[in-house]
Amino acid sequence: MLRQSDPTNSTLHLVATDMSEIMENLDTRELYLGDGEYDTTDFKLPEERRGFASVYNTVGFKEAEVKVFLSSPITAKILEVERFTSAQDRFNITSQRSVNKSLPAVFKIEMRHGEFSWVVKRKEKHFMDLHRELLRYKTFMRIPLPSRSHTVRRHSVRKSEVRAMPTLPRGSGDELAREEQVSSRRKALEDYLNKLLKMSMYRNYHATMEFIDVSQLSFIHDLGPKGLEGMVYKRSGGHRIPGLNCCGHSKMCYRWSKRWLVVKDSFLLYMKPDSGAIAFVLLVDKEFCIKMDSKDTETRHGVRIDSLSRALVLKCSSYRHARWWGQAIEGFVQKHGSAFLTDHRFGSFARQEHNIPAKWYVNGKTYMADVADALEEAEEEIFITDWWLSPEIFMKRPVVEGNRWRLDCILRRKAQQGVRIFVMLYKEVELALGINSEYSKRTLMHLHPNVKVMRHPDHVSSSVYLWAHHEKIIIIDQSVAFVGGIDLAYGRWDDREHRLTDVGSVTRSVALEQAEGSSFKMATAPTSSSAPSNGKGAAALVVDSGDQPKLKGLGRIRRTGFSMKRHLQKHGLAHADSVSSVDSSEEKTVRSMQTGIGGVGELVGDTRFWHGKDYCNFVYKDWIQLDKPFDDFIDRHTHPRMPWHDIASVVHGKAARDVARHFIQRWNFCKIMKPKYRSLSYPYLLPKSHTTAGEIRYQVPNCIPAKVQILRSASDWSAGIKYHEESIHNAYVHAIKNSQHYIYIENQFFISCTDNRHVFNKIGDAIAERIIQAYKEGKKFRVYVVTPLLPGFEGDINTGGGSAIQAVMHYNYRTMNRGDCSIISQLKREMDEQWMNYISFCGLRTHAELEGRLVTELVYVHSKMLIADDNTVIIGSANINDRSMLGKRDSEVAVIVEDSETVTAVMDGQEYQAGRYALALRLECFRTILGAHTDLSIDVSDPLSDHFYKEIWMTTCARNATIYQKVFRCLPSSDVRNILELEGYLAKPGLEREDSARAHEELKKIRGFLVQFPLDFLSEQNLLPPIGSKESMVPMEVWT
Repeated sequence: MLRQSDPTNSTLHLVATDMSEIMENLDTRELYLGDGEYDTTDFKLPEERRGFASVYNTVGFKEAEVKVFLSSPITAKILEVERFTSAQDRFNITSQRSVNKSLPAVFKIEMRHGEFSWVVKRKEKHFMDLHRELLRYKTFMRIPLPSRSHTVRRHSVRKSEVRAMPTLPRGSGDELAREEQVSSRRKALEDYLNKLLKMSMYRNYHATMEFIDVSQLSFIHDLGPKGLEGMVYKRSGGHRIPGLNCCGHSKMCYRWSKRWLVVKDSFLLYMKPDSGAIAFVLLVDKEFCIKMDSKDTETRHGVRIDSLSRALVLKCSSYRHARWWGQAIEGFVQKHGSAFLTDHRFGSFARQEHNIPAKWYVNGKTYMADVADALEEAEEEIFITDWWLSPEIFMKRPVVEGNRWRLDCILRRKAQQGVRIFVMLYKEVELALGINSEYSKRTLMHLHPNVKVMRHPDHVSSSVYLWAHHEKIIIIDQSVAFVGGIDLAYGRWDDREHRLTDVGSVTRSVALEQAEGSSFKMATAPTSSSAPSNGKGAAALVVDSGDQPKLKGLGRIRRTGFSMKRHLQKHGLAHADSVSSVDSSEEKTVRSMQTGIGGVGELVGDTRFWHGKDYCNFVYKDWIQLDKPFDDFIDRHTHPRMPWHDIASVVHGKAARDVARHFIQRWNFCKIMKPKYRSLSYPYLLPKSHTTAGEIRYQVPNCIPAKVQILRSASDWSAGIKYHEESIHNAYVHAIKNSQHYIYIENQFFISCTDNRHVFNKIGDAIAERIIQAYKEGKKFRVYVVTPLLPGFEGDINTGGGSAIQAVMHYNYRTMNRGDCSIISQLKREMDEQWMNYISFCGLRTHAELEGRLVTELVYVHSKMLIADDNTVIIGSANINDRSMLGKRDSEVAVIVEDSETVTAVMDGQEYQAGRYALALRLECFRTILGAHTDLSIDVSDPLSDHFYKEIWMTTCARNATIYQKVFRCLPSSDVRNILELEGYLAKPGLEREDSARAHEELKKIRGFLVQFPLDFLSEQNLLPPIGSKESMVPMEVWT
């Protein structure tokens, strides 16, 4: 080990003498290796691959800590020596190669390292430059400079390596005339390079790595095969930013910067050599092309790389260099990334992938539980984007493990384990929406430095006021992707029971009490903060209290005389700022008992499922004070919650890679667009290669293999792409037109039927055309449409609902049955009243008893799903309206799943081969909404038969609607055709007021949740916003 000391004048003099001798010896170019050892210790490291997480830990290229190579040896083989008369001949395959050469020979070198192989081209001059640089470095290592980086590098160098420095072999100049000279020189240089690469001192030096075109991103397994790399100059600008396309065309605006370019199979990037930071990522897409003409590059020796998101111009040192770069990039991408270069079915950015493990979810209970489990399995990255995200929601309920399964606690736990978490939130117009994304961002950012959150768009700078980011995506390690309509937000968790009440009482099992011979003093009424607490010395049972939201829903938890604060701190289940509130409120939230409790499983009754702001009814009252998540804003003892019906899915492998690619494109675009995100603390994201997509470390249980394609709605403002994409819309229309037997649709909106003035999507027209086709052919065909009975806006329907509710109702009814463009109007023109045999419009409603009185509420359908013929399913975030479908407005993501495995089923009484995935999903939906889970006599197996359509579906929805109207006089109702009739309708009491016993008897006849949609509600009323209202000042596109 060399002793570190301050350099002296005599030392520097000796070094100067050394350098002069080196320069003289370099001219001899003698091959001398000496007797030193070769270092092989670097090739015996335990790691087989470089982990993907290393993309976030890059350092400057000249830093001693730089990590590039794998544990396997690296070898070089000179494949051929290219010799041309002129530079242009190198790229003209028809030119005749001359024997008498006037240009330096170029050595084509094949490099191999582990699973990677690549080709570099070097002249002898480059070998000389490398040798000279390494000799300087060798000498420099003798100087004990007082700097940390220099000391680290000196300590990492073996003394034997310094002695073993190979010298450059003697040559005969740049021209190699005879073939034997070529062969000899080729072998000598090959040996020189291989010996050099065996010594870590020289192999890990930046000049050597630049010579063989490698960097810190070269050998990361999940980034796929190694492509071309090297130092180039890139021109600034070229991004496709909405409203700024005119900028950057003047040469005065250009700035050239030196960058290290890396080409991979589905993207390319460039890095800053001084810091190692990734400075830009360009994804390969259908518009990707290479242009090398000076008219396109506007520079000498330039290469222009075009894509949907940018025109990137590179400047090379020579004509030969530019042509080599252009052709090498194009050839590599054509070979390894051809799937990204073509336009795929429906105009999607992603192709259909086969044998993808997929799973569906009906309602949020199972979905959030699987998301929580998948988050726990994350090792490298978590991507989340939501229209709305509530950090404090519980992912698994009832809450029996404290805060362990609270979303923010999961994310903090994973961030502390080193997982990188990236969240994108829609930045709302605060005057119009109260989702408080700023609070969500602030809360998440405070969890850990590994959590990064972006909000987009900035409304003033981008001029995007009307449109939203509406995707709901969770991606784990780019290998598992959840896609659907369920935000990780308040009100979304629900199950097939769709409960209306949640007062949160817990009692002991009567049988257990008798067995133990113990007497308990338990609350028999819903708990409240004013209830007395007895027996301070006895064990106490924690129960939920409506007035004590800070308990954070500890629900069904046994208490046997220990401190809840110590318990939560021990298991890491509560935030530091919230644990104290648990102990401080214990006295108010317990019921005393005279004996201990054996375990959680011995408790019976209703624990609380929805805590604080999660108990909601947004039509009755919109959310307020979201920064106080555990404070109730609705009195749960007087007002029922609004149940939430929703659909989601999960996919794996290559399909998950495609979902991640969409997220990455949006993230990187947002980073470019917003100056506050340009710092290194917000890194560019890199897509993993499809070549490694089959290496799934974690798979969600109970998946079904199927054909899967990712769809989206995206445009310049949302993803920074040149042309908008509306593949979801195209897939919906295609699935409807090509369906043979039935279509089942659940959607939050139903706004369609083109009039070329206000509505432009073609889904409604496709439905009408398909029904008319079946009518003319004399074939059975069914269309089932389930949509919310009322739009999801705050408003009192007893007074008409307000302008926002009425505006959406107008376009919903205009699609269904009002106006010449509506579906029913189109059908009536062809078949009169026979339309009822083909299409049914329904909603969902339920009822319960709250504080001794009967209550009812609609079940809010938030699904965005289509099932066709028990073999095709579309699930995503896209509503049936122009906002979601046209691509230029809201951004959306969906999956189309087509079954590859079939099971025997029934269609119109005949045996039918149905897809496993689609059939199971349709059966679960039908059983849930028709009540077949509790009434086994209801047969939902045949969606086409007259028996099911008329005697089960139509009869159930009509009967349920009639009973609800009789008992509750609920709205909306077809008996109310205008505002004047509304007051008289409400003045007449229902059975629940007149005869409670009879009302209970009537409600026993209810099956499931399905009710007929009131097609004539306010049919004589103009539902468009009145002139002068704030809603009338909003463009019509907002409502459609």
